[in-house]
Amino acid sequence: MAKVLAISGSLRAASINSAFCRAAARLAPPSLQVEVFAGLGTLPLFNPDQEAAPPVAVDAFRMAVGQADALIIASPEYAHGIAGPMKNALDWLVSFEATVGKPIALVNTSPRAHHAYDSLHEVLQTMSTCIVAGASTSIPLLGACVTEDAMVNSAEVSQAIRATLNALASHLQG
Repeated sequence: MAKVLAISGSLRAASINSAFCRAAARLAPPSLQVEVFAGLGTLPLFNPDQEAAPPVAVDAFRMAVGQADALIIASPEYAHGIAGPMKNALDWLVSFEATVGKPIALVNTSPRAHHAYDSLHEVLQTMSTCIVAGASTSIPLLGACVTEDAMVNSAEVSQAIRATLNALASHLQG
């Protein structure tokens, strides 16, 4: 069974991206074990001076990323850019060797917010990760489908989430 770490770039309690990550964990096929990373808000601001002896929260984050066979990243867009918590987390991973070649499903939960998705794609490419094209997609989750339960119970949305997960599973098996 492949381990997948789902990371939401939002710290908001009612985050659609966090709800997506939790729904993905519930809808994962038997070949994937999806764990949602809950410690994004505990990461200190990136400081290259701390690379030699990273803070405990950074070590825990890096360990979770390193132990995962793949990542799912779902992050909001703020002012046409990457959400600060997500960019900060990625900055802590730039020099972390376990991210090189790491398969990533990049998910955009608000297709009209393409600037952050495009920027995340660029940053992740620069970090030498492996963005899995078939598992990276936009799934419109605005309106009535903004909670984990609504996503799981919506035939259309749950099918889209399963398609993303199946594409990631296929990549990992292949």
